[in-house]
Amino acid sequence: MRTKGPRSGCAINATVEALGDPWSLIVLRDVIFGNRRSFRDLLTHSEEGIASNILSSRLRSLVEAGLLTKAEAVRGQRGSYSLTEAGIQTLPILVALGTWGLAHRDGTEELRVRVELLRDGGPELVDGLMDELRELHLGIPRPDPWAPRASAQLQAAYEAALNR
Repeated sequence: MRTKGPRSGCAINATVEALGDPWSLIVLRDVIFGNRRSFRDLLTHSEEGIASNILSSRLRSLVEAGLLTKAEAVRGQRGSYSLTEAGIQTLPILVALGTWGLAHRDGTEELRVRVELLRDGGPELVDGLMDELRELHLGIPRPDPWAPRASAQLQAAYEAALNR
């Protein structure tokens, strides 16, 4: 029986072992883009209809992999998940996957528009969103607090696509 850890020393293999499960990527997407931070929010707002046992397993593995942290529930509140720096740094990977999907797969306009904006906005927009995620999940203030929020641009594009 294999001990915990990657199958080899290959960086691509280690990444695939941490992120290669489709549900793990969907959970990260929903935390990053939807600010879904509780088990219930992730379960009930999943476009793909993730099952509760799969969600539970993926959240546990994302915490073990160091991509999320879990704050235990205090009386009267739900447990909450937060991105770690490693989790935040998956954003460019998700953008690259989304960009590939734009070119090679169909999808609805309202669900494609954010990836189109991130693709077209370039590294500055992705960096801006990563700074917002650091502020939200890690408590690190954005370097330029007066700059327009990338998340507001993404939300406006999504809402405009819904209203077309």
